[in-house]
Amino acid sequence: MRFSERSGYRPAKLSIQTDDIDDDLLVSLWNVMQDTIWDSSGARNGYYIVDSSIYSIFKAYWRDFFKVPLDGLPEATDKAIGMVRNKFFAFQWFEVYDFLEFTCAIAGQRQSSFILACNQALEREMSGYRLNGCLIVPITAPEELDSIDESLTATQTQPGAQIHLRRALELLSDRQNPDFRNSIKESISAVEATVKAVTNSPSSTLGDALKLIPKSAPMHPALVRSLSALYGYTSDSDGIRHALLDEPNLDFSDAKFMLVTCSSFVNLLLGKASPS
Repeated sequence: MRFSERSGYRPAKLSIQTDDIDDDLLVSLWNVMQDTIWDSSGARNGYYIVDSSIYSIFKAYWRDFFKVPLDGLPEATDKAIGMVRNKFFAFQWFEVYDFLEFTCAIAGQRQSSFILACNQALEREMSGYRLNGCLIVPITAPEELDSIDESLTATQTQPGAQIHLRRALELLSDRQNPDFRNSIKESISAVEATVKAVTNSPSSTLGDALKLIPKSAPMHPALVRSLSALYGYTSDSDGIRHALLDEPNLDFSDAKFMLVTCSSFVNLLLGKASPS
């Protein structure tokens, strides 16, 4: 996270790529093509394209995706791959996703490995999309990002909660070494800090502070119950948080969901506690 974002001078957007593709992601996706399509064909330099198992893929690219004359298709696979490569790295970001969808649809027996490798690259490089079947689908709505930004702005007067939210965001957004487990802990801690601040009970347990919510931040009983359910994750005594954080398969989706959910709860608490 940049200084300007940590210091609150710029919104600290979750660094998910939703309307762009950076060089790391672009190269990663091309490497998926190399691993799952080109290399799997056994094609070698100078190998005649009509004799390769991916001849049908090249024909589909030329005829239906690039929409250029088939008689311009090179005789050698390495030259054809080079032409596809040049076009791939010249695509606009959304054309890359068009190309992935098209490739998935014509990949044949390579399809499952192609989807798996694409999604691994998309997750690792913080893309806001995944390949579901052969369709690129969004995993993060603009409203989710706005909720996180709103909570970071709203907690400027609640430094404890803001520190936890910023740390949760940093841990989730770290492309080199994301820490989903501790991001979840920080998200929950932000709600805990906000509840204690709103109820003016800094030394109380979260369970006791939650009992004061109806007076400090009047809201529908169902919402109070939702907060109480979230408290279950923060309570070491009943083992729920321990069990959650011992879950071996925590991933980006888990941590993102918790950050967005906790950000929404922080916004709700502060909004309800503010004088109208």
